[in-house]
Amino acid sequence: MGSGCLKVTKYFLFLFNLLFFILGAVILGFGIWILADKTSFIAVLQMSSPSLKTGAYVLIGVGALTMLMGFLGCVGAVNEIRCLLGLYFTCLMVILIAQVAAGLVIYFQKETLKKELHDIVIDLIKNYDPSDDDERNLQDAWDYVQNQIACCGWTGAKDWEENEILINQSMTLYPCSCSNSSKDSQNKSGFCPLDDAVNGTATYTDWPVHEQGCMDGVEKWLKDNLGVILGVCTGVAVVELLGMILSISLCKNIHSEDYTKVPKS
Repeated sequence: MGSGCLKVTKYFLFLFNLLFFILGAVILGFGIWILADKTSFIAVLQMSSPSLKTGAYVLIGVGALTMLMGFLGCVGAVNEIRCLLGLYFTCLMVILIAQVAAGLVIYFQKETLKKELHDIVIDLIKNYDPSDDDERNLQDAWDYVQNQIACCGWTGAKDWEENEILINQSMTLYPCSCSNSSKDSQNKSGFCPLDDAVNGTATYTDWPVHEQGCMDGVEKWLKDNLGVILGVCTGVAVVELLGMILSISLCKNIHSEDYTKVPKS
């Protein structure tokens, strides 16, 4: 390989690793966002499913490692350090294999995850109690979801018929966050009284609430956000492959006497 091609390869590798570093920072940001977000459906999953927190920590770890690899690749490329480029290639290969394995696990477990999500929400609705301070954050997160998506329950308002408080009140109360009435616009959580209950009893069909369940809206929200995450991960994988090709090409064409080369001060 001529010196001109070697220089082109070196600086292309530097640019790819700079992009790799930035994408690693984005993955790290996703992990931090999952842990920090308290105002969307992700908070419901986070507080109900320990696997999501584990996934967030994995994202943070992968993001930090990706940033480190990007940094090492930049240093190894600019200074033509063969041992560092070899280490960089090996780490990239391990990360890529791990990413593919994780993607396959998520793909084949999606039905299990969907069922777990259904069980989490149904249990939350059944035990919803505005006076329970221990579950306040979780319940507020679900109220936020119902209010923002304009939905009620998981498959529909009928899910709320399982709530113990509403059963004890003969369904003369309804979840405020489900309301489709402008008079309840200030009530984002808790239960609201039904004005026109007949003989002190009612059913969910008498409530002034949205008919649509939250399942479709939440799945769309998750798919939209998952699409962004998968897009970023795909971009990282492409950069990893290019980085592996360029790094092994550069490493093989650096003269052996450059093996001990160290970064210039």
